[in-house]
Amino acid sequence: MPSLLIADRDPTERAGISWLVSSCAIPYDQVYSAGTMAELFQVMEAHTPQVVCIELDMIDKAHWERLKLLVAQYRPTVLVTTSEATFERAMQGIELSARDLWLKPQTPEYIRRVLTRSCRERAGEARLDAQTGSIQGRRKEISHLDLFLPGQSPLGGHKVMLAQLEDAKRHPELLRFFADYPFRDEPVLLPTGDAVVAVFPAESSLSWSQWHSFAKRLLMDWEATSDAPLFLVIYKAEDAGQSLQQKYEQASEALQLRFFKGYRQVSMVDGRVNWTMLDPFLTPAEQRTWVDMLHSGNREQIKQWLYGHFFYKDEPYPEPGLLRIRLTSILAQVRRYMKSHGLDSAFLEKEYHRVFETILYAPILYRIVTELLLFINQLLDAANSRNDEIRADVIERALRYMEGRYTDPALRLEDVARHVDRSPAYFSTLFAQKQGSSFRQVLTAMRVKEAQRLLLETALSVQEVAERSGFVNANYFRKIFKEKTGTTPRLLRNQKKR
Repeated sequence: MPSLLIADRDPTERAGISWLVSSCAIPYDQVYSAGTMAELFQVMEAHTPQVVCIELDMIDKAHWERLKLLVAQYRPTVLVTTSEATFERAMQGIELSARDLWLKPQTPEYIRRVLTRSCRERAGEARLDAQTGSIQGRRKEISHLDLFLPGQSPLGGHKVMLAQLEDAKRHPELLRFFADYPFRDEPVLLPTGDAVVAVFPAESSLSWSQWHSFAKRLLMDWEATSDAPLFLVIYKAEDAGQSLQQKYEQASEALQLRFFKGYRQVSMVDGRVNWTMLDPFLTPAEQRTWVDMLHSGNREQIKQWLYGHFFYKDEPYPEPGLLRIRLTSILAQVRRYMKSHGLDSAFLEKEYHRVFETILYAPILYRIVTELLLFINQLLDAANSRNDEIRADVIERALRYMEGRYTDPALRLEDVARHVDRSPAYFSTLFAQKQGSSFRQVLTAMRVKEAQRLLLETALSVQEVAERSGFVNANYFRKIFKEKTGTTPRLLRNQKKR
């Protein structure tokens, strides 16, 4: 029977685990204990225990390399414990090829199960015949290193399943559920920071449809015992030349499909996810649409716009990161609406930042759009209730007016001043102070920006681009365009073609 070493600075922890081993009759031949690194090294070198349970917090930098050397030399089954749920501790466990990592305090039942399984695995190695021993040996060698280091694992047809809860803090519950689950082909379980990875043996003979049925049944069994939403990815590529690291990397990318599908779903993938690309920023026309929708308070139009642009039913889906940027681009227009209407109360400011955080980090697209829509409705309600009190900023009103009419070559400062009910001289001074540029410079910049867009996105002639951008004639347009951009309209279009 194998022997066990318990290395922990706390004598109570050492005594508790020793008592658990003896009271539960876990068949370890000998149980050693160590309270310091010196004692740990002495026991490992003198008795070479087959299973080592180490408290990561007791390992200092001076002894780290020696410990790794002994683990590599004697190849025990390593179990690590820690009271710090940090990335650094997880990486230490990976470097030691740890079979399991548990956070203190851990339940006696979980500790008993891990120690029992480790004992049986080590005892079983000695009893297996050569063929079975070879298979089990390969399975036992699978560790976190195989997931993160290229070329670390032996090549083979291993199947990979990733399970992710909405609340990552509850992953220990999921790990215990998997440890007790009656799998047809028992997987190697490797918890990571954001998911639980199950690596199934290469000899598994399930078909593609059987894998899907198995995943659905597993999801139903989990939901029968827990209220934590679960998302599953089954990666079943047939390429035997892929390493586990490659499969894990592609399966991890597929976890992002939950952004569109939500939890309580199963995604079956056999390669990289094919995301579609899109421009994450609003076009000038879309910006104007949002300005008009917000200032008119057209709630139904806003809802239909969001639903039409962000609800996807079928693959391929857009890359989630690009959609988050696009949503922040919309939120920027909402922010501008807040400023122009004086909607800067402490409550609405707090809600704005909450929605911004939701766009950046919320795992489900539908929830993000819903939260954004609810916030916009809050703003519209606040604007309606304060119509008599809130006065839009003069310059913001002027800019909105200019954005809607800059393509008119006859647009003058006097026209805009009249719109905001100010004298031309006063408006001109105020505009320059607020914008840092003169009225003419800002108007020209709007026209040049629109001209750039038309040159890159349309096949219109330079003459037509000039007219649609608000310039009097093509010659004047070419001159101003080169002054502002450093290139000519034709060169800009040719650069795009190249």
